Amino acid sequence: MSRIKCFYLSLTRIADLEEVPYDVEPVPRGGWETGDYVMGEITQVHSTFASLELSTGRHIEGMPGDRAIGALGKRCATLEGVGSWEDIGDDLAMQSMTAAGLFGKLTSISHRSPRPVPLDYVGHVIRGGLTLNMRDFVKPSEPRALATPVVLLVGTSMSAGKTTTGRVVIHELKKMGLAVVGAKLTGAGRYRDVLSFGDAGADHILDFVDAGMPSTIADPEEYRTRLRQLLSRISALKADVLVAEVGASPMEPYNGAVAIEEIGSQVRCRILCASDPYAVVGVRTAFGFQPDLVTGPAANTEAGIDLVVKLTGVRALNMMDRSSHDELASILRKKLEPAW
Repeated sequence: MSRIKCFYLSLTRIADLEEVPYDVEPVPRGGWETGDYVMGEITQVHSTFASLELSTGRHIEGMPGDRAIGALGKRCATLEGVGSWEDIGDDLAMQSMTAAGLFGKLTSISHRSPRPVPLDYVGHVIRGGLTLNMRDFVKPSEPRALATPVVLLVGTSMSAGKTTTGRVVIHELKKMGLAVVGAKLTGAGRYRDVLSFGDAGADHILDFVDAGMPSTIADPEEYRTRLRQLLSRISALKADVLVAEVGASPMEPYNGAVAIEEIGSQVRCRILCASDPYAVVGVRTAFGFQPDLVTGPAANTEAGIDLVVKLTGVRALNMMDRSSHDELASILRKKLEPAW
């Protein structure tokens, strides 16, 4: 008897699908919701297609006929792709819009991006006659106000160096002997970013997937409710500092502005990761974000650093240059010590 291979993609990492039996059944479109766990069958694979990210964070390439479980969601990535599960047509052909298993149909994609893995809808994951949704696996948490000092990482766009900067910041904080939580508060679910925070030494790692969201494109008040659940979990950890990444930029539809508003009173150090020096001016002007430090591609060279200072008066550091890390540590210490 043949057994079809099934991959559990990283949006399933909060669920028990690999341990507890379930059924897979087609569900009429009127019963679909964001966050539903669904199974798709890979229809083709080519060297130009993106890889898939498993619940462990490992990346693989499936084969035609293999099946994968991810979650219905939405994406609006300025540099890569835009789409939603709501764009899936009557033929039920869909794509893994991110490696993590964010299932939907892209309506726009950059020519520089790998092609998304194409899938045919097989059915929803079912138990007891009910569809399973990511929110069904969110761990309950007693409501708590966030009391942890925050180092906030904000970008001028996606791929602006936030995760790289976060790793270096966490590494320096751990050298100070501090207990650190690394968290990604907005974006489109992918495990590798927060895993890299753990690799850098974070004592705990969490993201919006832990709050039951495949991405943070949602009604702002729904997102606020989910975020407060996540912040309650973080506060209960009683760490010395939270390094919080706001994915994409606060001007994009991922609810970055809501996240910044919710943690604002605890933010002690604001780091803007910028694609270029002029983008620093753009975010400061459009969003009113006043950084304590600029990093990212804008600070890759001395010319970029000088231009950031000339345009904004804000210090910029190249995180890829290890000689800058002592100055980063000095800035972090100066900003955080008053909180203790």
